[in-house]
Amino acid sequence: MIRKALSTALLLMAAAQAQADYQCSVKPQDDVIISPQRVQVVGSNGNLEISPQGEVRVNGQSVTVDNAARQQAIDYQTALRRDLPWVDNGATTRLERGRAALDNVIVEKLGPNSNVRHRLSTLNGQLKQQMNRIIEHRADGLTFHHQAIDNVRADGEKLVQSTLGGIMQDSLNEMGSSQTASGGNPLQAIMGNLGGLQQAVQAEWNNQEQDFQNFGHEVCNRVTALESQRKALMKKVSN
Repeated sequence: MIRKALSTALLLMAAAQAQADYQCSVKPQDDVIISPQRVQVVGSNGNLEISPQGEVRVNGQSVTVDNAARQQAIDYQTALRRDLPWVDNGATTRLERGRAALDNVIVEKLGPNSNVRHRLSTLNGQLKQQMNRIIEHRADGLTFHHQAIDNVRADGEKLVQSTLGGIMQDSLNEMGSSQTASGGNPLQAIMGNLGGLQQAVQAEWNNQEQDFQNFGHEVCNRVTALESQRKALMKKVSN
């Protein structure tokens, strides 16, 4: 039971690196490169470039657009500049919030010197590195790599499961050492402490689950809206 509870809580942290797609019906099929000078959308429809002023290039060639299409281009690149950082910041915030919440539980149940805290901190850094494979931070902007999503999800789950094994071992060792030093029935005390740890972890999951679900749904809504804008713009510039 404690393994299941800890696994659930740690997967809460991993949910952020997976960008919380929640079985969204729209899956991104393009890479997006954002810089101050332009937004590039590279994928099945070639290389679409849009300047902040709405100038459009397709596969390196300038495209003449009317005022309506120019405004569509401006709106689309503005939405990309807004929504990609929003997703990135939201995922990072929830990852850090999950780490901090679990850290508080560990301090309360295992003490401030528990090695489990170190493992959680290491995992937090590893998952942030995984997230950067999807939305890469560069000196002049961001790059979204759509093909990285599935790989990062799989790699993140492996990191979580690997960390979980170490956490289980550390928890048992630290509880066992504490109970041996204090006397009494060590096994009975350890089982009781594990039960308390399970309940605390489950309570934290309950506190944060709805927020993660809401975030996932909002990510899906924004991805869907962006894809609709892209299709409408491509229809205009292809005519």
